[in-house]
This record gives sequence, structure tokens and C-alpha cells, in this order.
Amino acid sequence: MSVPSTRNEFKEYVLRALGKPVIQINVSDEQVDDRVDEALSYFADYHFDGSEKIYYKHQVTADDKTNKYITLPENILGAVSVFDVGTALGSGDMFNIQYQIALNDLYTLTSQSLVPYVMAMSHIQFLQQILVGKKPIRYNRHRDQLFIDMNWDLMNVGDYLVIEAYQVVDPEQFVDVWKDRWLAKYTVALVKRQWGNNLKKYSGIQMPGGVTFNGQRLFEEADEEIKRLEKEMVGSYSIPVTDLIG
Repeated sequence: MSVPSTRNEFKEYVLRALGKPVIQINVSDEQVDDRVDEALSYFADYHFDGSEKIYYKHQVTADDKTNKYITLPENILGAVSVFDVGTALGSGDMFNIQYQIALNDLYTLTSQSLVPYVMAMSHIQFLQQILVGKKPIRYNRHRDQLFIDMNWDLMNVGDYLVIEAYQVVDPEQFVDVWKDRWLAKYTVALVKRQWGNNLKKYSGIQMPGGVTFNGQRLFEEADEEIKRLEKEMVGSYSIPVTDLIG
């Protein structure tokens, strides 16, 4: 079997699965492209291999401070959270409270109990949450704008924001996407339904040699296969629902 590694190879694989070149597949190249894009969009939205968690770094500009939002790339599906901006409990150097506790209370890791340290750090995290808190965010993937509800005067031009987010796995960059079996089956079903939809208006017309078009049957078979594959996606390939904005 020829394993596709590009978009064009994937399209040819899909058409061969439907019978090309033994039979003529009555769909245009543009229609195949549309169905491939539709399958990739569904794959990215629901398949655990269709997206990936990233930590996106953004350098604050003067426009960001004025707008009170930052613009994310189009391949970002959703934003989860923003890393803490500032700290209420010390700096990140030797005077940091974590460093001082470890220096003064943990003489050696082999003879000292770590329970007091863990409890102290849990209390510090609690104080950090109360005094600083998490910054509320609002994001819509169709606008690509991440609104961060905070005092933007705390940010300086040139500072960095780090956002926990999910982005689409680009098949043009990571070609293994084209080898996914579910994606291939789903695209074949979509193209088959398109084929049946194209032929439905010719149903019952007899061609020379006694061949009769039955586009409606093609359409119904493909539609049932699509429903089965989407049900399989929800039950077998979707990641558990988590807090996600986008």
C-alpha cells in the first residue's frame, strides 16, 4: 500500500479507495479539496492527535497595552490560561521565599522530613492565589484575540506573556497526519457522499450498456459511514473535556 505523505498523495489515495482508475469518480478536484479540508477541520477539533498543547510566548507591545488584548496565530484552537503575571511573595533570586525555606529548614534531603516543606509550599501557593490570583481570560478562535482581564499598567513594553494553549497539528509540517487511518476513512466517506450528491439528480437514468446511476444509494451509504465514524471519534479518539476557551 502506498502510504501518503503529502496532500496530493492523500487525495489520490482517497480516490483509489473509491475505485479510481477502474471506475470514474464524478467529483471535481475542488470538491475533493473541500472534503479534505472538512475532514482535517473535524480531525483537529476532536481527535487527540489533531491538536497539541503548547506554551505560546508573546512579547507585549504598546498596542497590546492600549487594546488590552493580544493577537494569537490562526492555528491556535483555544487558550487555557496565562502564566502568573508578577508575584506577591518575593523575587526569583536568592531572596525568594522557596529558596530561603530550603536553605534554612532542609539541611539535608536524607535526614530531614519533606512533609513540613510540602505543607509550607502549599500554604504559599494558597497565599499567592489569594493575593495575586489567576488572570481571567476571554478568547474566540474566529477573532484570534485573547483578552486578559488585568491591570495592564503592571505590564511593560517588552515583557513576555506565556499562554497555555492548544494548536492544530499542521499536516504540511508533520506529514504523519496524512497516514492516520481514521482521517483516511473519514475523508473517503466524505468524498463518497459528495459523489452520491453529484449523481442524485441522475438517479434512474439508464446509460448505454444497461448501467443505471444510483446516486441516492451512494449518498445514503456514505452518510451512514460518516455517522459511524463520528460516533467512533467521540467514543475512542476524543480527549476528555477540560476547561478550554476558544
